[in-house]
Order: sequence, then structure tokens, then C-alpha cells
Amino acid sequence: MALLRLSGLRKAFGSLQVIEDLDLTVEAGRITSVIGPNGAGKTTLFNLITGRLPLDAGRILFKDLPIAGLAPDAIARLGLARSFQITNVFPALTVFENVRLAAQAKQPGALSPWRPAGRLAEAAAGAEAALAQVGLAGLRDRAATTLSHGDQRHLEIAMTLATGPELLLLDEPTSGMSAVETGRTMTLIGEIARRVTVLIIEHDMDLVMGLSHRVAVMAFGRKIAEGTPAEVARDPEVRRVYLGDL
Repeated sequence: MALLRLSGLRKAFGSLQVIEDLDLTVEAGRITSVIGPNGAGKTTLFNLITGRLPLDAGRILFKDLPIAGLAPDAIARLGLARSFQITNVFPALTVFENVRLAAQAKQPGALSPWRPAGRLAEAAAGAEAALAQVGLAGLRDRAATTLSHGDQRHLEIAMTLATGPELLLLDEPTSGMSAVETGRTMTLIGEIARRVTVLIIEHDMDLVMGLSHRVAVMAFGRKIAEGTPAEVARDPEVRRVYLGDL
């Protein structure tokens, strides 16, 4: 079943065409990766899906509902969550407080100053569950700024999971990680994908080829190939533009 359908997406910044006639389908229960060289339009694509940029043309359907033109928070409440290429946490707050805030944001009125955060049992329980899922429960009372880079990236993933998404968009989840941290993240994404559909932008080809069910390849704003990891790896245009000899 298709959870997300993109058809005919176009986006330009002035005379620069960044996304051109792009179609993509993300099937529920699958890991789909989008790869391509720098400047291919991958992060712009995520910004279009999540409402951070307006479309010039095309359609975005999430659970068969048109979401183009909705505000980012409205899209998130529908069940679509996104992490960023640059770590996006509140450094002065504790690990638990970061995740609880994310869980609260899912609840209408839960951020009201007239409702003490300590009484939001549902948000707290969601935060605890998300921290356990990413392996950070033991660091719940640490300030986020004291975490390693890899753990901060996992904290951000926990924040997205706390919103209860059906579709999780991960933008370069292993960016800046060591080999050990990358391996941990690959394992984590595989575990998350048992419950949540995942769409990834990633440069690490071991991760893409090892975890993905489907891979779409972008170059200069266009999709030039799509298929299983093995099919994409054999595609001569992909090899020429991006992958080289595998």
C-alpha cells in the first residue's frame, strides 16, 4: 500500500530549477532511500514533503490526503515526522525533556503554560518509550549538549518517534558519525522500520544498500533511476552519475 505519493513535483529558486517533474511512491512498511550527488535536490525534496517550502507544481498525497500547502506542524500531526541533516535538539535541556517536548507537541493544547509538564503522563510515557527504543534511557537526565555526536543524532530520532509517526523522514542520519556509530544507527533504523515506514536521504552506500527495499536516485533535480538496491547498483546511468564501480 502506498503511504506517500509524489507526482510531477517542481520547485525552482529564481531561474534555478531544483526539482523537475519528480514522481516517487513510498510503500508502507518499507525503507525507501533517496540518493544522489550534492546539489541533486534531495533536501529540497524533504522540505517540500514536510511543508517547509511551497510547491511550484505537482501533488503530494500522504495516506491519500493532499498535504501540499499545509503548515509543517499540521503535516506532523497527520503522522509524518522528520529529522534534519544538522542535529536539531535543545542543548540545555535534558535528554528526557527534549523528547517529552516532542511528545507534547503532538497533543492539542499540551504546550499550554497553564498545564504543568509533570502532569502530562501520556507525553512522559511516550518519551520514555522512545528513549528506550533508541537506547538512551540510561542517559535520560543528562543535558543534551553533553552527549556524543552519535547519541545526539539518536536523541533527535527519539524526538521524532515520540510524535507517533507513521512515516519517518531521515535526512543524512549518519552524517559525521564514526564507523561504530554508523553501525549502531543502521541497526536502529532497521528496528524502527519494523513499526514505522522510513524514507531516508543518505550518502553511506553500505547503509543504503544494506537496509533499503527501494532506492531512488536523483541528479540535477530529476529522478534518473529507481528500483531495488541491486537494480540501482547495476544501472549504467547511476554508475556514471553517482556510484561509480561498486
